[in-house]
Amino acid sequence: MVTSHWTAAPAQASLRRRGAVLERAILDATLDQLGTVGWKGLTMEGVAAGAQTGKAAVYRRWPSKEDLVADALQAGLPRLAEAPDLGDVRADLVALCRWVREAMFSRPGFALRAVIHECDSAEAERLHDVIVKGVVEPTVKLLGEVISRGIERGEVRPDAANGYVLDAIPAMMMYRSKMCASEWNDQDLEEMIDQLMLPLLRPARG
Repeated sequence: MVTSHWTAAPAQASLRRRGAVLERAILDATLDQLGTVGWKGLTMEGVAAGAQTGKAAVYRRWPSKEDLVADALQAGLPRLAEAPDLGDVRADLVALCRWVREAMFSRPGFALRAVIHECDSAEAERLHDVIVKGVVEPTVKLLGEVISRGIERGEVRPDAANGYVLDAIPAMMMYRSKMCASEWNDQDLEEMIDQLMLPLLRPARG
């Protein structure tokens, strides 16, 4: 009995985390759960087990699943500080799309897609700002910077920086990822740029 007591003690002590360390473990466990069991399968109990903490520690910080998932996505989504600037609109678009692909297929990206694909309209309303501000708006902003530089260089027609053009890449990547299970390899990205984006952007000849 004495041997058993001293064997268990180090394991228990290793889980005595507080503050930011514990919160990070809970947020990481949330992303893991979303990536494996999805939005519908995620439970506060499952997150607590994954973080090796008690359920009460989760509920003290996040009163609902929606609140927990929103914070996990905000903390985990990758950020790109500025748009690629390689001196050529095609090269910039390819580089930007590669970053979007990395974000989509990162652990937070898988978690985000689970939320988008599975949650109902009421649940989605709570997470709408996270999705829009964390993914859609940054992508559109960076795409706008790429197109604006292309306009300045004369590579892109002056009226191309409009909402329809700016929505094209994120809409296409999300649609094909969801409906066609596309993983967007380099050839896919380059074909989308060459066959969709460049014809939309190029100045009219004549």
